[in-house]
Amino acid sequence: MPNTVKGPDGKPRCGWCAATEAFFPYHDKEWGFPVDDDRRLFEKLCLESFQSGLSWRTILAKRENFRAAFKQFDFNKVAKFSETDVEMLLLDAGIVRHRGKIEAVINNARRAREMVKEEGSLAAYFWQFEPEEAPDTAPQSVSTSDASKAISRDLKKRGWKFVGPTTIYAFMQAMGLINDHVEDCVTRKDVDKARKKFKRPSIR
Repeated sequence: MPNTVKGPDGKPRCGWCAATEAFFPYHDKEWGFPVDDDRRLFEKLCLESFQSGLSWRTILAKRENFRAAFKQFDFNKVAKFSETDVEMLLLDAGIVRHRGKIEAVINNARRAREMVKEEGSLAAYFWQFEPEEAPDTAPQSVSTSDASKAISRDLKKRGWKFVGPTTIYAFMQAMGLINDHVEDCVTRKDVDKARKKFKRPSIR
């Protein structure tokens, strides 16, 4: 995969955008920009879990279907899903019909409610793991990090599922816990500016 690819405006973007033009809007407006909204964080984590073993292109194309199926990723609503809901979701051709991943979303919604009670918010929990310094390796050259391993271990202890260190690293990239846009990518500077202005939530 090339380090960069020309975007619609002729300026360089991260090389993974070459897979489909549909990646450019996601890359330019969402990927890497800091998030502190709990529903959006839960959505991002769930979608990264569904992506495991598949391509992000598949997940992004089905995102609106996932949102409809999982109540816009309102974890308070998803936590109430029953086995009947699982069976219905397994019939939904608009999403990835993987029983383990579907059940993990419901389980994780229940764990998310517990986390909010314990930590104040999902945002406060995840942002406490923000690395103090940029990694020594070049952006996108690794698939895990010390932080992703630490988050993965802690989430598993709390009962979360499908949250391995690779999935968590992809989540960290997506939610802006790190800026993993390559150096020559035009969006990297935009993300840097957004991260500087971003007010980090704190554990209550």
